[in-house]
Amino acid sequence: MSGAAPRHGLAPGTAFGAAVIALYALVALASLTPLFDAGLALDVGARLAPPSARHWFGTDPLGRDVFAMVAVGARTSLAVAVGAVLLGMLAGTPLGLAAAARGGLTDELLARANDLLFAFPALLLAVLLSAALGPGALTAVIAIGVFNVPVFARLVRGSARALMTRDFVLAARIAGRGPLAIAFVHLLPNLAGLLLVQAAIQLSLGIAAEAGLSYVGLGAQPPAPSWGRMLNDAQTLVGTAPWLAWFPGLALAIAVLALGLLGDGLARLLDPRAAARRGP
Repeated sequence: MSGAAPRHGLAPGTAFGAAVIALYALVALASLTPLFDAGLALDVGARLAPPSARHWFGTDPLGRDVFAMVAVGARTSLAVAVGAVLLGMLAGTPLGLAAAARGGLTDELLARANDLLFAFPALLLAVLLSAALGPGALTAVIAIGVFNVPVFARLVRGSARALMTRDFVLAARIAGRGPLAIAFVHLLPNLAGLLLVQAAIQLSLGIAAEAGLSYVGLGAQPPAPSWGRMLNDAQTLVGTAPWLAWFPGLALAIAVLALGLLGDGLARLLDPRAAARRGP
């Protein structure tokens, strides 16, 4: 039938998202080499040079290579987003499992704690943390990560509760397994795919959040390049040096789009109902 999904392999959007994120990861790793350090060196004689064979993305008002800054900014954004997702997943998953397995007061306390955390926007939390810890990449990781905790806790709680009536859980209960053993031995492996999909989604949100925090001065601090701060610095020079905003803006937009496509593709790929429709 026309327009049907392919029976085998990754969908084009999923493949595109995976390829782009792999490329970003390679560029982020390459930015650790001395070659990129040279690109970040000040060269006042080359200030505000337009894109050319020597400087692919042009240079900034201090003569620094914008391509090198975007590459190092990818490392900063990915590191903060990955750290925040890991923090949210490692804290939220056990909480969600415990609430689903034990129920009662534990479940009710988690639900109320989730509501409390959702009431605080990530930016407000970052401002509070900056006052206590000072602005920086670590503050961004904590602020975004704390916001991720209730996301993973609520997802795991709801999904685990739906599995509690399945036959394999009933068999584990008959065998004398306790609630926590059932949660971590029997429920968690069945939630791995769901957690992977949510992690991809939260990574895209984390990259955007990191850029927003850096834009207002609460993320990574100078001299470490950051896409958000590059956009902030470029806003007064858009008329004379538009490449200063073009390239970090495109890098940010493509990263968020790629992770969104990857998350959507993984959701379709790991959905058992979609797998049944695709057939063997």
